[in-house]
Amino acid sequence: MMKLNILFIGLVLMISCGKKDKLPAGILKPEKMQAVLWDVIKADVFTTDFIKKDSSKNAASENLKLQQQIFAIHKVTKADFYTSYDYYKTNTVEFKKIMDSMVSQAERKKEIITKPLQAE
Repeated sequence: MMKLNILFIGLVLMISCGKKDKLPAGILKPEKMQAVLWDVIKADVFTTDFIKKDSSKNAASENLKLQQQIFAIHKVTKADFYTSYDYYKTNTVEFKKIMDSMVSQAERKKEIITKPLQAE
């Protein structure tokens, strides 16, 4: 009986640990989500900083065009992206990992850009 209890507990632990790594159907993997979200944020910044200042363009429609291009480049649908975005917003641990990785990426790029050139 004791062996059966230990086997049952071990089985429950393996199943519960295995489920944490699985994403629901239609949810982008964290790496893919990070790449798409990074580009969507850059498009939003571009729209805010440049397109809104151009009175001949509609910022919302230009941003929508940029997002459509981003989704095409990454081969995801708008629905998949926003479904995944909603999923990660409710799973704060995973969303924090994605955001922290994006911040690190931005800091690395900033260091490269602002690094003074050294004479050879």
